[in-house]
Amino acid sequence: MELKELQNGFAKPGRVVYIGVRPQRREPVKVLDQVVAIEARGLEGDRYKNSGIRQVTFIQAEHLKDVASFLGRSSVEPELTRRNIVVEGINLLALKGKQFSIGEAVFQYSGECHPCSRMEENLGTGGYNAMRGHGGITAKVIQGGLIKTGDEVIAI
Repeated sequence: MELKELQNGFAKPGRVVYIGVRPQRREPVKVLDQVVAIEARGLEGDRYKNSGIRQVTFIQAEHLKDVASFLGRSSVEPELTRRNIVVEGINLLALKGKQFSIGEAVFQYSGECHPCSRMEENLGTGGYNAMRGHGGITAKVIQGGLIKTGDEVIAI
């Protein structure tokens, strides 16, 4: 098999398990059951709307478990990471260079989402290092539309 063929093979679609928007800097994350992605802008109600390549942030539920383990905790609440969408069942880094759909929306992988100093504040001592390599990805909205908890994440 060629490398390109291997990079296009996914065992199954992922699934959205959490949606959150950050209305203003330092304000609590607003947890939602659904949200509208706005083409070339981001998520309705999120402060990063219109922010170029970092329109929407994603993290894997599996990585939240890893971060919790590094911190000696049983779990990490998604809103503490300040990411918009938590997915499970798909490796987000495998979406590099690809578009993917969720509900009615289509996204384009735009980069890795590295932790910031806020992770130390939100997660406690060692939070920044616990998130390193587990911070998820950023994406641009290629086609807007409704996204709901439970929607599939499909590489296209």
